[in-house]
Amino acid sequence: MTVRSVVKRTARAVLLDGDQLVLIKRTKPGVDPYWVTPGGGVEPEDGSVVAALHREVLEELGAKITDVVPCFVDTVEHIGVDAETTGVKVQHFFVCRLGTMDPSLRHGPEVEEPCGEYEIVRIPFTRLGIASVHLVPLSLRHYLDGNIEGVRALLAPDLG
Repeated sequence: MTVRSVVKRTARAVLLDGDQLVLIKRTKPGVDPYWVTPGGGVEPEDGSVVAALHREVLEELGAKITDVVPCFVDTVEHIGVDAETTGVKVQHFFVCRLGTMDPSLRHGPEVEEPCGEYEIVRIPFTRLGIASVHLVPLSLRHYLDGNIEGVRALLAPDLG
């Protein structure tokens, strides 16, 4: 069995605000728009994957999150510039609630040196809502489509 090296990790929020899912609509020149969950790469200075999640959500949305629970992991091939940076990227997805959001607090590369537009949007957290946008990665779209009730249950007060 071949073990592939994990060369990159990301932390992403399946961010619920009541009955809505908070996403970022990405519009780049020459590319059809697509929607992503807030989040990004785990940096060496992050104390943990969850710390990276909090940092990324603050950077991209100007938001604070609560009730962070792991819900999904996606592993994809990652092609680097050499053998040491080629392997797999592991994307950690966490379901969480929106605590506060002030878009004027957004900062970081997506805001300061954007490649296209990063628009904060809300969609109904329903199968129809998810089907209404081009959510990437496709594996997350399929997971959410099949697990909306289960994802909501991860935030139930009696979970522990």
